[in-house]
Amino acid sequence: MNRIVFFVTALWMAATVVCAQQITVDDLVNYKYYPKSVREARPLADGESYACVSENFQRIEKCSFKTGEVVETLFDVATARGGAVRYVEDYIMSPDEKNILIETNRTPIYRHSATSTYYIYNVKNQTLAPLSNGGPQECPKFSPDGNQIAFVRDNNIFLVKLLYNNAESQITKDGERNKIINGKPDWVYEEEFSFNCAFDFSADSEILAWIRFDESNVKTFTFPWYKGSHPAKDEYALYPGNYEYKYPKAGEENAKVSVLTYDIKSRVTRTMQVPLDADGYIPRIQFTGEKDKLMVLTLNRHQNRLDFYAVNARSTTAQLILREEDKRYVDEPAYADLDFSRDQFILLSERDGYQHMYLYTIGGQLIRQLTSGEYEVTNYYGTDATGKNFYYACNEGSPAEQYIYKVDASGKKTKLSVEKGRHTAVFSKGCQYYLNKYSNLTTPPVYTLCNASGKVLKTVEENARLKEMLSSLSLGKAELISVTTTDGVQLNGWMVKPHDFDASKKYPVLMYQYNGPGYQMVSNAYENGFMGGLMWEHRLAQKGYIVVCVDGRGTGGRGSDFKRCTYMKLGDLESHDQVETALWLAKQPYVDAKRIAIWGWSFGGFNTLMAMCEGRAVFNCGVAVAPVTDWRFYDTVYTERFMRTPQENPAGYDCSPLHRYEKIKGDLLLIHGMADDNVHFQNSAELAEAFVQSGYQFDMQIYTNRNHNIYGGNTRRHLITRMENFLDNHLLLP
Repeated sequence: MNRIVFFVTALWMAATVVCAQQITVDDLVNYKYYPKSVREARPLADGESYACVSENFQRIEKCSFKTGEVVETLFDVATARGGAVRYVEDYIMSPDEKNILIETNRTPIYRHSATSTYYIYNVKNQTLAPLSNGGPQECPKFSPDGNQIAFVRDNNIFLVKLLYNNAESQITKDGERNKIINGKPDWVYEEEFSFNCAFDFSADSEILAWIRFDESNVKTFTFPWYKGSHPAKDEYALYPGNYEYKYPKAGEENAKVSVLTYDIKSRVTRTMQVPLDADGYIPRIQFTGEKDKLMVLTLNRHQNRLDFYAVNARSTTAQLILREEDKRYVDEPAYADLDFSRDQFILLSERDGYQHMYLYTIGGQLIRQLTSGEYEVTNYYGTDATGKNFYYACNEGSPAEQYIYKVDASGKKTKLSVEKGRHTAVFSKGCQYYLNKYSNLTTPPVYTLCNASGKVLKTVEENARLKEMLSSLSLGKAELISVTTTDGVQLNGWMVKPHDFDASKKYPVLMYQYNGPGYQMVSNAYENGFMGGLMWEHRLAQKGYIVVCVDGRGTGGRGSDFKRCTYMKLGDLESHDQVETALWLAKQPYVDAKRIAIWGWSFGGFNTLMAMCEGRAVFNCGVAVAPVTDWRFYDTVYTERFMRTPQENPAGYDCSPLHRYEKIKGDLLLIHGMADDNVHFQNSAELAEAFVQSGYQFDMQIYTNRNHNIYGGNTRRHLITRMENFLDNHLLLP
């Protein structure tokens, strides 16, 4: 009888293994396990509803914040007349919501920028009209009265007047590629100040202001184009071509910037008299709610002084109303999402050691600090109609989590979200309702509609189908961990173990990290791991790996000192902490100390190399994708924010893979796209040559015509397979 029971049990276990679905590379690249979302949700003017894009990208729907029900279809591909729109790539509502700009034929330029064909859709008449017949457009914007649309084409600004039969006029005429840019940022501003539109309308719609970039003296970077495929560049079938653009490297000259205005009625152009260092930056401009009053934000080159200037758009005079300073650097959240449309505004500042909310008058007078404590405000969402209640997200309780809060003008705060994990929100106009997105390490995103007190009114998406699909997989165990280094530094991380984990066995470990300044890879959220949802990590766990990610010093969420302790010497402490993590893992009874690998992309690629070259032989192998190998090769804004210039800080710049490559321990796979406009292929090419001359043998994978994201056609599938084969050969095969 025991034999029979054993036999039946063995058959059942074998059947269970067979039935458990395995995650494939195709599943990953085809986003089979990608969660559903409420697409492009944006609050509407009535304060009671929001717009979003339908699941099939065919409609823009107006939905109730109370019920989640579709109140009205604002745009439908099937019924729209007069234009060739097959699906909604993106949309922009006019302030009066009578018209919608529908984006089609999007062609990416860099990270945030793209050229597109836009159509003006009249909601009432259901008719489409081209925004312009003169060629693709960039970054269009409605005037506050909804009667005009400005956009950029070929580095110049154009204006379309809807009340004059969409008459188009050209505002600037000096735009020229690789020389003068009007109304949109140059490469380094777009990448490192995170915006793609550099113009704004005055509150009365009578004046247009913009930043003008003169990049004539910025040095040009060139990379080659080959024919390639997906897409094929047939013009380079026999003789390669090249792409040239202005890219200021650390210590080199930046574009000269200025602020101009155009009086739409009188057609007068003026240059604003904004005090600015000769090598200073203008990371934002924005009109206030007051007529003619323009706010211009400036940074010095060290980026440790942020000035707020109130500028009269007609008289051109500027008045300094506020200065924010830091002994190291002022970080991007301080100027990323400011709103000057009311008589007061919120500034996110780290002046007390943690990022908190400070309430100012529009004249720059501090009213009060609204939040305080050893936690960080991560997002400010807005204030209600009274101007006395402020809504925000913060990580109080844990750097790995995020919750929605309300604080009133007296400083009394209320926690609105309940579930343990990560919450983000889209608030209605007036902040009476919000769309809440919640997830944790093992729970796909759940979208709920809530009132201003946090009460859930309706669940609009809970990803039930995805949860069912995941239940059929032999997923590993994902958990948050804490690592303490021999230096006594406590670090946060996550770990994915095989579903049949046996603590008496020894497992290979793959460490994944990024570790860039202020960035977090570890959070109690579903959006973790290389492909999201930890799906690639679960695939590796199905093969028998343990996958670990730890945020070292320099990462975000833990205050200014923890983030800024890497200042002036990027990669030193970060790589040290990854080596320390590997040593901690090696002490765990279920880890094979001889089979620990590390990998990362971009800054993570840099830190992979730095850790492998740290001197201690803790890694069997590593994979570095699109890595920086010498910060002298990277751009001014990002690099100098954390390192100052190479002329000021040569020792800090010498702390790089290209200067300590001879100490590398373990086998390496080096991967880079040849058309990477961000981290140039130059980085890997120079490191490869150093390895060759030193006699170090390594693997290298180059991707033709691919940018920093390395995708297109079969590329991402090939990349994942290439990495897996390398890792399997080193960590799984005997």
